[in-house]
This record gives sequence, structure tokens and C-alpha cells, in this order.
Amino acid sequence: MIVNKIIDLSLLHSNTIESVVIDEDIVFEKDFYENTDIQGFNFIHVAGYIKRSTEDDDIVNLDVNGEMVLLDSISNEEVNYPFSFKIEDSLTEILGNCPNTIDILELLWENIVLEVPLKFTTVEDFSKFQGDGWKLVSDEDTHKNNPFNEILKEYGEE
Repeated sequence: MIVNKIIDLSLLHSNTIESVVIDEDIVFEKDFYENTDIQGFNFIHVAGYIKRSTEDDDIVNLDVNGEMVLLDSISNEEVNYPFSFKIEDSLTEILGNCPNTIDILELLWENIVLEVPLKFTTVEDFSKFQGDGWKLVSDEDTHKNNPFNEILKEYGEE
């Protein structure tokens, strides 16, 4: 399990090894996500490698999957949101000039942040979400009860 992971690339750069293999479970400290929409992580697993492609460049190829805990956009309850993505890129593109070390947590964090949805809900029964003069409706109900449906039919846009 990786909590703080700096990967040394000096053996790769000196052609002592062909690749740095990564197959680890990742843990992010709360500091990483405390000012974000993420409430926590159930798990994160990363598998892949870093290889030398040219004298001045390394290639990273990682498969990342996990499950983050977010607040439901409607019920405001904690819900699990699965995610997976692939990182395939040149480390020079990612880090600039290719250093002898890489902080794998920083690289992963930059990509995990992109996976956080703007809105996410697991609510299926909207009837529980109503009050005095208002109620939450689904997109389907909004389309059914649209007062402009007749006008849209005339223009063939429905």
C-alpha cells in the first residue's frame, strides 16, 4: 500500500533496468482532498510501468481504478462513485525535463481530480424530495409536463 511514494528512476535512466513496474494499492491522506467534493476513497489500485523511450524521455503507462466517496447531488448522502482511467504519456509532457524521481501520488491526483463529476446521484425515487409548493422531478417528467410541447410539435422539434 502506497501512502507516500517517490519512485526513483535513476536505474531506468542508467539502463540498469528496462522498466519500473507498478502494481499497488494507493492511499491518499485527507490533506489531498479536504477542500474538494471528495469525501474519501474506498480503494484505489494502480498497475502499469514506466519505461525509457529515448535518451531524454520516459513513457508512463498506468491503469487506475478505484472508488471515491462523494455527496449525492440530491440527497446529500455519501455515495460510492467508481472510476477508472488510463495514463499513457511521456513523462516529459507531464513533468517537463525528465527528473530522476517522480511522485506517483501527484501524478495520480492530477488525473483523479478530472474524474470527479459535477453532479452525481443514486436517487431513483424523487417523490421524497418535495416541499411546500415545490417538488423535484426527473428529466423525463419535465419533458412530459412541458407547456411548450404543443409549440415544439408544430415545429417538429419534439
